[in-house]
Amino acid sequence: MAKKKNAPKVVGVRFNEIGKLYHFDAGNVPDVETGDYVIVSTSRGRELGQIVNEPENPPKPAEGSWKQVERRATARELVMQRTWQKREQDELEACREEASKLDLKEVKIAKAEYSYDGTRLTFLYHVEGEEKINLKQLHSNLRKSHRDTRVELRQIGPRDMAKILGGLGACGLEQRCCSLFINEFNPISIRMAKAQSISLNPQEITGMCGRLRCCLLYEHKQYLEARKNLPKRKKRVMTPIGEGKVVDVLALKKALIIQMEDGRNVEFPADEVELYEEGKSIPAKAKHSHENSNNDG
Repeated sequence: MAKKKNAPKVVGVRFNEIGKLYHFDAGNVPDVETGDYVIVSTSRGRELGQIVNEPENPPKPAEGSWKQVERRATARELVMQRTWQKREQDELEACREEASKLDLKEVKIAKAEYSYDGTRLTFLYHVEGEEKINLKQLHSNLRKSHRDTRVELRQIGPRDMAKILGGLGACGLEQRCCSLFINEFNPISIRMAKAQSISLNPQEITGMCGRLRCCLLYEHKQYLEARKNLPKRKKRVMTPIGEGKVVDVLALKKALIIQMEDGRNVEFPADEVELYEEGKSIPAKAKHSHENSNNDG
């Protein structure tokens, strides 16, 4: 008689403290809970990770079904993982020295990572510039010195490199956001800076990684929502004191900077400004409100 398959129980698993979240099916080990350490099957082999949540609406699997949580990690495996992790710094320095001997100046070795059982050693590296670098000799030399371990070289992008290296943020934070809490990088575009009226000076919108700052994403949705019903720049509008042109939009303040016909820039609340229509007079309500405020002053 065929064994009945357990219903899927999707859990989110991380392999690093602020690493990317991956989803697995824990249906075969239904008694696992958030916080438990588990052994899971991945495309790179078995990994040890921690369950951080049980999402009510998990994303659909990339392929037919989620990969499986095999079992809980044992106390021995957790100790074994920490033991191998203590060797990673020495491995990193040795790899950097080997790359230096081969004159691989463009290659920056960022991190050495052992699998929890020491059967796999991965070196994460970043290459400056667009030129392709041949690392066959480096890989061969590392394999010779690690005959009982599978050695891998994996290239990472500039943002991942900055996340690993850490350091002071451009805004003054003692630790960069990417090293502190960002577990997955989202696409950032120059449009986000424009929507928030941020200077497009590269020094002001570029992070330590040389890419657009991740923080441009933080308030992007709020700015889009706030700007939804406001006139865009260069639009002709009618204000309480006459016709003008929008030169800036203060979205969160719900205000507009209007260049008047005499060249002055004047700030108005958005509800006192209307889009210009030929032959339309100054809004009576707005005009009355503006005159009263002038009289009060």
